[in-house]
Amino acid sequence: MSGTQVGALAMQRTDEELVALATAGDPDSFNQLVVRWERQIFALAYRVLGREEDARDVCQETFLRAFRGIRSFKGQARFSSWLYRIALNLCRDWMRRERRRGPTTTLDAETEPDPVDRAAETAEDRTVRRDLGRLITEVMRTLPEEQRTTIVLKEYHGLTFQEIADLQGCPLSTVKTRLYQGLGRLRQQLKRRGVEGPDSAARSPVPALAGRRTANLASR
Repeated sequence: MSGTQVGALAMQRTDEELVALATAGDPDSFNQLVVRWERQIFALAYRVLGREEDARDVCQETFLRAFRGIRSFKGQARFSSWLYRIALNLCRDWMRRERRRGPTTTLDAETEPDPVDRAAETAEDRTVRRDLGRLITEVMRTLPEEQRTTIVLKEYHGLTFQEIADLQGCPLSTVKTRLYQGLGRLRQQLKRRGVEGPDSAARSPVPALAGRRTANLASR
């Protein structure tokens, strides 16, 4: 079997299968997990922290800790949820240090790590997206940590309310309240700056964020 075929077979394995092989001492299986999840973990840290350098450090440390602790992973949650928990804990440590060092710079929408196909994007659309991304980031930085993290996990990473509740160690109702209040404040701030309606929402780096209704959140 060629190297390409071996790599393709490894990518077809589930996270659980790769974890089992890594636990048994196969380093390549863990490398496959890194390849599979490093983009999402970097994106999570980048959106929560707001700086690429810190996000890369968190991403690297997340996988280092996961490698060291892979034998302690019991499969009671998804491997991705385990990684997210490690990364979020590291992000909280980073943010505590940031509070002592002073404010951080905001995200640059141009380097936003979303795997979005923008081949058909016009120059005007790109300019609008960048400007809107900067506005959203500015407002996101003013939200309490819990609300900001909840929005990132739900709107960017598509986690369920239950998954977020498990990660944050809080009741399901608390997660819904954080998302409801956070999106409400974000929408209000954007509206004050002239961003509202479905057209603006379609161009937003956060899917349908600027124009979505929060009244239906409790049912999701």
